[in-house]
Amino acid sequence: MSVPTVQPSRVPGLIGAGGVIAIAAGALLVLLLQFLPPTNTISPLRRTISEYGLSTNKWIFNLALVLIALGSAVLFAVHALRHTLPPAALFAGAVWTASLLVIVAFPKTDWAVGPSAGGTVHRIASVIGFVVLPVGLLIAAGRAFPADTPWRWVARILSITSLGWFALILTGVVVMLAGGGPWWTFVPLGLVQRLMALNELFAVATLAVPLLRSTG
Repeated sequence: MSVPTVQPSRVPGLIGAGGVIAIAAGALLVLLLQFLPPTNTISPLRRTISEYGLSTNKWIFNLALVLIALGSAVLFAVHALRHTLPPAALFAGAVWTASLLVIVAFPKTDWAVGPSAGGTVHRIASVIGFVVLPVGLLIAAGRAFPADTPWRWVARILSITSLGWFALILTGVVVMLAGGGPWWTFVPLGLVQRLMALNELFAVATLAVPLLRSTG
């Protein structure tokens, strides 16, 4: 009895699908945290996602980020092997992946205890990751997607709206510096961050589309 073999042309698509599955699994684990005690008491409107990492459900949060980092790395790596992304986009993908792992290694500041160096590292890594990924995808879209597919514009729009969510948070910082209230109360921070994160996950997942379309 012969063993079925996978055609070489199908491998990129299968790996790309695996990357998307890993990202989706990570996102679902984060969503699950909002329904499991004790993290179900964390306000999704006002508290940031990283708040989950200070609870007894920390391992679920960390696993979720590792899965998202793995899925993202897989997508960028396949494109790197196929030479379908410019170096700047690949660098952005590497920075995004590394930022997720740094967030896992350094939990956010527990303000019930006080400021911490690890919390500062966490905050910096979060900002870098949230900004670098959409910029990298904007750079990537021109080469990753054929000109005749609407997916090029889907990737660009998702990247731009991701930066728009971040700009909204940054506006709160500017308002505070101008004499307004605390930046974290300018908008429902938890909600805006969750929308931005979801936006970026959809954006990076679009990198699987050209891999799937290349399947012959």
